[in-house]
Amino acid sequence: MGAVQPFLFGDTWVEVRDGNDTARTIFDRHYSRYVYKDGRKPLLFVGPGEKMVLLTPDARAMFTWRKFISADGQSGVNCAIFRNERPLSRTDSSDLIRAADALADKRWPGERHFTYVNPRAVRSHNPGYCFIKAGWRRCGVTKVRKLLILERPAA
Repeated sequence: MGAVQPFLFGDTWVEVRDGNDTARTIFDRHYSRYVYKDGRKPLLFVGPGEKMVLLTPDARAMFTWRKFISADGQSGVNCAIFRNERPLSRTDSSDLIRAADALADKRWPGERHFTYVNPRAVRSHNPGYCFIKAGWRRCGVTKVRKLLILERPAA
């Protein structure tokens, strides 16, 4: 299950399965990664629902879309994970987000895109800036964890 599937989208993204070993390694370094106290590591890491897991061909960035029923009333397709470990001079994060948006638009046409950003867990003084630069906007804050909600309305 760890092998990369041959779905290359231009030179930006390769689609892989949830549970892909390379994607999991990147996910393990993401701030949202939950570590179980008993040490278990479930095979799948995206969660239930329809999903699309994307890796750059150099395996230095990952983007995961997830379409599910949100407990807080958000609708659309959720960017569940985005992590870019590429050198900034190589590919701007906002370019990667725009390319991932285009793929989600093909799979789920007419859907709003949304994500959550924990401003206390990112090193940016402007949390979510790469999404905003990619054409997204801030649209709220969650009640319980005070996460920023960003969206890109349906194309």
